[in-house]
Amino acid sequence: MRTSPLNIRSIGRGSTAVTAAALALALTACGGGSGGGNASSGSKVDPSAVKAALDQPAEITFWTWVPNIGKTVDLFEKKYPNIKVNVVNVGESKDQYTKLTGALKAGKGAPDVAQIEYSALPQFALTKSLINLADYGAAGLKDAFAPSAWSQVNVAGGIYGVPQDTGPMAMFYRKDIFQRLGAAPPRTWEEFTAIAKRIHDADPSVFMTFADPSDSGSASSMIADLGGKPFAVDGTDVKVDLKGDAGTKAYADLFGQLIKDKLVDGNASFTNDWFQSITAGKYAVWMTGAWAPAVLDKYLPGGKGQWGVAPMPGGVSAENGGSAVAVTTQAKNKEASVAFSEWLNSDPEAVKSLNAEVGLFPATKAILDDPAFRSAELPYFPGEKPNEVFADMSRAVRPGFQYLPYQVYADSIFKDTVGQSLQHGGDLNAALAAWQDRLKTYGKEQGFTVK
Repeated sequence: MRTSPLNIRSIGRGSTAVTAAALALALTACGGGSGGGNASSGSKVDPSAVKAALDQPAEITFWTWVPNIGKTVDLFEKKYPNIKVNVVNVGESKDQYTKLTGALKAGKGAPDVAQIEYSALPQFALTKSLINLADYGAAGLKDAFAPSAWSQVNVAGGIYGVPQDTGPMAMFYRKDIFQRLGAAPPRTWEEFTAIAKRIHDADPSVFMTFADPSDSGSASSMIADLGGKPFAVDGTDVKVDLKGDAGTKAYADLFGQLIKDKLVDGNASFTNDWFQSITAGKYAVWMTGAWAPAVLDKYLPGGKGQWGVAPMPGGVSAENGGSAVAVTTQAKNKEASVAFSEWLNSDPEAVKSLNAEVGLFPATKAILDDPAFRSAELPYFPGEKPNEVFADMSRAVRPGFQYLPYQVYADSIFKDTVGQSLQHGGDLNAALAAWQDRLKTYGKEQGFTVK
């Protein structure tokens, strides 16, 4: 995890930064893999053996960047005292991926269990670095999770992680800014544009929102929210369509015009300037994942009562962050590792702890549909029921969005293409086309069949 204010964001979204070592995983995607030589054979394991492993002595190493998750792990060890879980924080997501990649390539040193963001999961799965949990009966957990979460762990016909948290997008808005105009939160994108103009006309120092030129995750979420599906993966066949995809064009046309009209600010988030801007009321709206209340509460305590929560314009949503817990091919006791991963993220006691004590937004239907959860009042939003909005947005996530098997690389070059347009107001459609060209070239260089 980060030690700066970015730290808290890694709970839900992690970092899109990348290093050369992390990219090494993608380089072997089509060349036979280098997952330590321990790739799953595909043989089935009786689920009863997974359950029985909970009562046998075992030691598991779990790599995660989530602070305070040890509180939930303690519950597991109390319930299953024969299993010792070593929780290790090796750094925020990008640092963990670098170390994990190195250990997998070396054939030793990887953890038994690792937290991996949904966006990075495909490249670890396709390089045969993770075991297929379907071989251990994990398919039986499907109905326990929100469809948007479960779909993220299904890669190349297998199940390569147990969903831990999600980030359905919602609209956080400054109530005082809207009240000054006598306006309500926009229900459509047409209303969004009209209110953005009113806000900026009333005070040119205030923008409707911001578009982060360094954050491909937020841009991808907005594309998905508007119905975009620019990426498709079928084994080593990859589609990249940032030019012709209708939802991607809707995003480019909408935000391109908003930025051109100076109604949206091209500002990098989670910097000192960004926090100062948020505090000063420079932005009327922040459209982001349901993990954001933890950011506001921790780093902007003075904003308590200033912010409200509303559905995304149009009433549909997209995931903006989230991660799964996966078992590596180097796991010494695979059955115990699978059992721990499943318990941590699906046991009722565990998922309540992950939400209430750790601060992760839930992926399980049991919590999302719980009336007590939905009606809970968060102190930062007095008089409101934000969880009700978040849970509804979770149900409203558009299905079918996929990440590239080299998404980490895609994220790393976003700032040089689309990010330049977001920051300086250039042609966003042309910038997306430039991003596409580089992604296609890279994919072909790595041995993928790209169209």
